[in-house]
Amino acid sequence: MDFQYFLHFVPNLVEAKLPAEAAHFKMAPLERMEIMKYIDIKANSPRVAAVMMLLYPKNDITHLVLIVRNAYNGVHSSQIAFPGGKYEHDDESYAYTALRETHEEVGVLPDKIEIVKAFTPTYIPPSNFVVHPFLGVCKEEIHFRPDPREVADIIELPLSVFLDDEIVVETILSTSYAENITVPAFKIENHIVWGATAMILSELKEVLKESFVN
Repeated sequence: MDFQYFLHFVPNLVEAKLPAEAAHFKMAPLERMEIMKYIDIKANSPRVAAVMMLLYPKNDITHLVLIVRNAYNGVHSSQIAFPGGKYEHDDESYAYTALRETHEEVGVLPDKIEIVKAFTPTYIPPSNFVVHPFLGVCKEEIHFRPDPREVADIIELPLSVFLDDEIVVETILSTSYAENITVPAFKIENHIVWGATAMILSELKEVLKESFVN
């Protein structure tokens, strides 16, 4: 999608209603949904993180950036994610956290990003985090500078590919919930995107499609 054409729809995105959990459930593993019936999130005192769903032009075509996290001894090792990270006590807001972490992880200056909308927070049981997603737009081409300590690779996904339902698949994998289970996922290039990132992407996809129609 041409980036200048996309910009015409940004006001629609600002006003769009969020489908929230209805969109999340479409990409949530059944095992997660069962576990969530019995979890008292508030009682767990979850930590808080914020992530950036960043749209920007590349060769005048609208793209969305994702990152491949480094391998480490943790539940999110090598997973596909958005730029973002943990809320710090001196952060003035969750949006500030998303901007700060995006700068730290992929090198995009905060003043280059316009925050368009806050999306529905998502709870991640394995790591006990509540993640606050933000949609941001950068109006110029980006030369990413990934932090090698945290980011193994950058995925620059054309928006038209993201909106194509052909990338929605089911796959079998092992999770913190169970082994060899079938989960809904996005197949992006050679990567399988599932879990919380897929759930957040699902809400973004629905909001974008609705905004382009109206």
